[in-house]
Amino acid sequence: MPVVPELTPTEFCRRWPHASDGVTLLDVREHDELELAAVPRAVHIPMREVPGRLAELDAGKSLVVMCHSGGRSRRVAEYLAQNGFEQVFNLAGGIDAWADEVDPRIPRY
Repeated sequence: MPVVPELTPTEFCRRWPHASDGVTLLDVREHDELELAAVPRAVHIPMREVPGRLAELDAGKSLVVMCHSGGRSRRVAEYLAQNGFEQVFNLAGGIDAWADEVDPRIPRY
């Protein structure tokens, strides 16, 4: 299993302050979770759909994967790294940490 580096939400925002910075923030939570809380700049592909939707992701861009707390996203990031994505990161703490560190308006669940 490849080791995938982690970034905190604060580190993500420092590194890529604008949505057009050559990075994709991939949210792998389920649809009902997205209805509860979301980061506007994120692309949503539920974890179970990622293998069938790889063509929607740009392997030439940095890719930061997020979920609720960081566990599912780590597994997806490892999968992506095994499938040709070279610049993959896991968002440590997921949307829960994002709400805590970056945007307290995002509901926590």
